[in-house]
Amino acid sequence: MSEPRRDPDALIARAGVRGNPDRDQHFLIDDRVLDRLPGYLESVHGAENGPHTDHLLEIGAGTGALTDRLLAAGERVTAVERDPGLASFLREEFAAEIDAGRLSVVEGDALDADLPEFSASVSNLPYGVSSEIAFRLLPEKRPLVLMFQREFADRMVAEPGTPEYGRLSVSAQHYANCEVVETVPKEAFSPPPAVESAVVRTTAREPDYEVGDEDFFLRFVKAIFTQRRKTIRNAIRNTAHISGLDDPDAVVAAADETLLSKRAGALAPTDFADLAALADDVGRGDG
Repeated sequence: MSEPRRDPDALIARAGVRGNPDRDQHFLIDDRVLDRLPGYLESVHGAENGPHTDHLLEIGAGTGALTDRLLAAGERVTAVERDPGLASFLREEFAAEIDAGRLSVVEGDALDADLPEFSASVSNLPYGVSSEIAFRLLPEKRPLVLMFQREFADRMVAEPGTPEYGRLSVSAQHYANCEVVETVPKEAFSPPPAVESAVVRTTAREPDYEVGDEDFFLRFVKAIFTQRRKTIRNAIRNTAHISGLDDPDAVVAAADETLLSKRAGALAPTDFADLAALADDVGRGDG
């Protein structure tokens, strides 16, 4: 970078705060990790056809260490921060960037706040709500570089037949290609969390299957994985109250026997799509 970036420890000192694990506050303080995060957007497929850094969205800006790096990498940044004291600090610390029209600070919960149109998001997410935030961002079909707990990240990118593969894997990969680009030790944060972390990069894509009713497809996947130790036959019958099926027996009668004898962890996303389409066709009423 052409000029020194703000020191994360100095930002914490100027803000006069300490990270609070009870409030899901773990500030990223490792300069090397902070400097690398925006760069993961550079190799996103399609970057050669136009930059993804026109308007970067950051969820959970904290004291602004990553915000500072995003301002160096992007044209414009919107930083969302739910803590009123930290939001006030950000407005003071980055007053020049705000006055120049390069930074907007949104005070509020990212699950409820009105989010702007954005070209990509790079964020150190609050881990307690990381799933909810991820699935608010993924349907926007924009490149994402997000920090998660390591276990969550591993489940997000998992393939069928592996222990980590589950509802999260199918749902996330429905929207995007997902890859772990870096693991991050506890010591990179203040205070250190109880677990390791990992950075996931997602690149939006259309799935290699068709889904007529996306809400039903995602609900069906959720339902089946609540009974992941059961065969698909039994899972379909046992979870009609979750998936919203009126006639699960009709689905079982019409489905392929090979699929019915498997368990959820062995089914590829395409298999789930085929089953959901069948269930939608023969197992749901007219409403």
